[in-house]
Amino acid sequence: MENQNYNTNENYLDDNDDIELDAEFTNEYKKGCKLYNFRRPDKFSKEHLKALQDIHRDFTKNLASILTSYLRMEVEIDVISVDQLTYDEYVCSMPPNIQNLIFKLNPLSGEISLGISPEVLSIILDRMLGGAGVASDHGKELTQVEELLTIKFAEKIVKILEDAWSTILTIKSEFVTIANGYHSVPIANAGEIVTLISFEVRLGQKNFGLMNICLPYPVLETVLPKLTPQYIYQHTAVTANEIGKNETLEKIKHAQLEMQVILGMADIEINDVLNLKTDDIIKLEQKLDKELIACVNRKKKFYVIPGTIQNKVCVKVMSQYQEEE
Repeated sequence: MENQNYNTNENYLDDNDDIELDAEFTNEYKKGCKLYNFRRPDKFSKEHLKALQDIHRDFTKNLASILTSYLRMEVEIDVISVDQLTYDEYVCSMPPNIQNLIFKLNPLSGEISLGISPEVLSIILDRMLGGAGVASDHGKELTQVEELLTIKFAEKIVKILEDAWSTILTIKSEFVTIANGYHSVPIANAGEIVTLISFEVRLGQKNFGLMNICLPYPVLETVLPKLTPQYIYQHTAVTANEIGKNETLEKIKHAQLEMQVILGMADIEINDVLNLKTDDIIKLEQKLDKELIACVNRKKKFYVIPGTIQNKVCVKVMSQYQEEE
């Protein structure tokens, strides 16, 4: 009996050791794994969200500058968050009476949502109607005139968004509809993953409100490979160089330049030059059937042939000048 008890205890201790080893293995295994939520999968990586934040940070700078001039009041806009969540969570998190404007960003598929809180919109409409920029009753529905002004204002915002997205893709916005709230005009399925970019808008010194842009995953799916900070930085540098070149050309295109056409050349001695008289002939190296050379600011630029237009001497440009080897 004693031997049996001893053996039983020994087996019991061995089982405990195995359990402890299994627990240690499980803990080590968990360190290299990440739980996956099948109901709400992450479709946007941290790089994607960072790229979206960079794009819309530039968007807010341009928008604040243009709105300050347009509304004739101080406007500041900041990106406060870039999150991914389901469309149902997005709709439930939005305050009531928010104006929901639906747009398409062609050639991207699907629709996006631009939400403007009543605190912000009432001040903007007051300024557009010639007022001092005072917030009105947030709960009232928009009149037909206010609705048209809201659409006009939202289209101005989305045009600036087009410029911000030019580092990724050339897009063209198309207005779809306007609604009070998010339940009447859904732009995605309830469980679809969306990206929500939230902005804080400051109008004047005392008035604060929110604005947001909702981008469903199907809209961004085709451009995800380009949504990286590295791609945006490289493309922005190329675009900036091209813009700088075009701006320079625009500024100098009306500058006056001196253009000369070389009829021919000849080597003569100084003594012959000193003895030149009227009706003397200097033989040039230029042949009659050979194209002449035109110079711009004394630099050879084109091959030309001579002619006349309305009894005036002229030349026709044939090709660019190339140095003979």
